[in-house]
Parts: sequence; C-alpha cells; structure tokens
Amino acid sequence: MATLSPSFKPPQLPLQLPSPLTSRRFSCSCSAVAQPESSSTSLSSSPVTYRPAIILPGLGNNTGDYQNFALTLQGYGVSSVVAKVSRIDWLRNAAGLVDPNYWRGTLQPRPVLDWYLNRVDEAVNEALKQSQGGSLSIIGHSAGGWLARVYMEEFTDANKNISLLLTLGSPLQPPPKGLPGVVDQTRGLLDYVEKNCRKAVYTPELRYVCIAGRYIKGSRFVGNADPATTIPVTTEQSVPDAAVTSESGTLISTGATFRTRFVGQGYKQVCGQADVWGDGVVPEVSAHLEGALNISFDGVYHSPVGSDDESRPWYGSPAIVEQWVHHLLN
Repeated sequence: MATLSPSFKPPQLPLQLPSPLTSRRFSCSCSAVAQPESSSTSLSSSPVTYRPAIILPGLGNNTGDYQNFALTLQGYGVSSVVAKVSRIDWLRNAAGLVDPNYWRGTLQPRPVLDWYLNRVDEAVNEALKQSQGGSLSIIGHSAGGWLARVYMEEFTDANKNISLLLTLGSPLQPPPKGLPGVVDQTRGLLDYVEKNCRKAVYTPELRYVCIAGRYIKGSRFVGNADPATTIPVTTEQSVPDAAVTSESGTLISTGATFRTRFVGQGYKQVCGQADVWGDGVVPEVSAHLEGALNISFDGVYHSPVGSDDESRPWYGSPAIVEQWVHHLLN
C-alpha cells in the first residue's frame, strides 16, 4: 500500500489526493505536495471526465512499442494518441554533433529535437479533436517525460488544454557535474530543461505525477564507497532503500554481480552514483521532481522492449497501470 509523505515544507492547508489502488503483487511509495483546499472535491460529487492521453515514446522506442499500453488504457475508457516516432527517426539527433554546444555540454533542445516536438504537437492536435477542445493528459515515457516539459514550454498555445503530465521512468534531473567517470549523456539538454522549463506543480489546473521503478539496485564497479564520489540521497529525491519484494520475484537487490555493476555504471551516468535503486536504466532519484506527486513501484522495469507482463512488468503493464491509472480518471 502506498504511503504519502511531504517532499518539502507545504503550506498549512489540507491535502486530498486520489487514493492509490492496492495490489497484492507490487508495492509503491509516494511523496506528495500540498494543494489548496478549494481544489479538494469528492470524485463522486461530479461526473468523471476521461481526458484523452498523448503518449510520448522514449529514446530509441517507436510508436508500435506502446500499442498494448494504449489498449490497456482504452480498457479504462481513456483514449490515447501515440506520437508517431520510428526507431530510425532517432538518428536525426546526430545533427547535434555538428553543434559546438554538443562538445561543450551546453546543447539546447532546439533545433536538434524540433522533429520530435513537431510530432508531439501533431499528436496533441489529434487528441484535441477527440476531446473537442477539452483538457488532455500527457504521458511521457523515459526521454518523452522531459521532452514533454520542453514542449509545454515552447508550444505555449497547448498549455491551456494540458491538465496532467505523468512521467514514466523519465530522467528528469541533470547529472551532477565534476564527478570522475560521469559524462552527461544528454550533453547539456537536461541542464537546459532544469533552468528554462517551468517547475513541477500539483494544482487543480495542472498536475505533475512522476513515477519511478525499483527493479534492480546497481553496485559500484570495484571496491567500497568512496566518500569523495558518493552523492547523498535526500528524502526529497527518494524513498528509503528498504523495499518490499513483489510476489513476482522481479525485484533484484542481491549482492554485487556483473549485471548489477553494469547497471550501476549506467545509473552513475544519470545521477552520479552507482549503488542506487532504479528501473534498470533510470535511477529512482532521477525520475522524481520537487513539487510533483512522486511515486515509486517495486519490481517495475524501464521499457516495453524486453519486458514481460508477468515476470518483468514495465510501467505500462496491466498490473502496474491498475495502480496509477486513477490519475487519468479524475
């Protein structure tokens, strides 16, 4: 069962959030921010509105990877539009190599990622037709989460219709600078997002819900912790390391192996530390944002590619969607 705890000092106002659905197979932890009393209403007091959702693919993924996910959402009455992206489209990002900012680590999203942002805009316009100009949800998987923030900053006309940004395993924070062995894989893109995009909020008008997975804990490549290169994990970023193992047995937290060391090196490039929990690609601490409703699920893998709904579920597997889909329904 999920527990709620404030991730920063909230105003002295009551908080009322939809109660997470329970599951016998997976556990989750949440941290929430406060919202004004005027926004607290009973779901039973007014008809439920099912906003269409726009699904934004992650790096290397294509539209077809999310077909089953979209069908799962449809089962709850949520229609969806997946941004039209092919795997080969991602090669367009190589255009950034000719930009001197790439090599300086100060790359900006535009114009390198204009092709993706335009696909997002096309999907938003299609969803607007379904909603007849009403409100929309954006679901950003992996890089699609921070690219959604760029879209909302750059395509301001769409903001009046977007009432929910829900991210699934998205690296939302830039890696720390100055640590040996850490190279910013985004070449400055996440720095740009942090400095130029609006902060996460959880208000009646716009809600940020950031979901992280705790599938495997990484380990350092060699030796014990080096205090000079260890980054403290604060309570604002993460839930405690004491995890509840899911009945599926997919939560991996045993001693250091080649696999955990390999995964840990990936985590280190994202958050600066190897021995942290994550979904196998993105560390938990990087997938949460201050000001958002932050949720973590144990036993959840990063991507639909390589996942299995029973033994290795990802964020869009039916048993996991069941636990967070209520955010799309209120």
